[in-house]
Amino acid sequence: MQRRSTQGVVFVHACPKALCQHVEWALERVLGGRVSLTWAEQPAAHGSYRAEVAWTGSTGTGAKLVAALRQWPMLRFEVTEEPSHGSDGERLAYVPGHGVFRAATSANGDLIVTEQQLRHLAATATSPEAFRHGVDALLGAPWDADLEAYRHAGDGTPITWLHQVV
Repeated sequence: MQRRSTQGVVFVHACPKALCQHVEWALERVLGGRVSLTWAEQPAAHGSYRAEVAWTGSTGTGAKLVAALRQWPMLRFEVTEEPSHGSDGERLAYVPGHGVFRAATSANGDLIVTEQQLRHLAATATSPEAFRHGVDALLGAPWDADLEAYRHAGDGTPITWLHQVV
């Protein structure tokens, strides 16, 4: 069986200095190679640092990266995985207090909301406001609202490229 290859980016938006090396080690375990991130101060969270790393690996690597990073509940991070042959892309985000958000993405990066998700929401929403709130949750609005300040604080930060042999 041939392994499918894809790529993505890990955005560590806020990490305490004491955990930076541990985050690199966790990424190394998943990607199977050396990871050396360029950490920059995160102006949106005093005492925190941010880094980005692009990766190449087999389909499903994004979820494995999230599983490795969520062992530290104080981190804020996002992982993207581009669509590959036979697989949708994904966007995964972690915010303390919200947990993990996971959604499929289309080829142009839009989040995909499925027919079944909309049918369930329509059947269970008790008011138009509850329906709007449900759509926001399906689109990850609570995670985006939290992460937006951290994203802007990192504009212009260089991205490190890593590749996993598949």
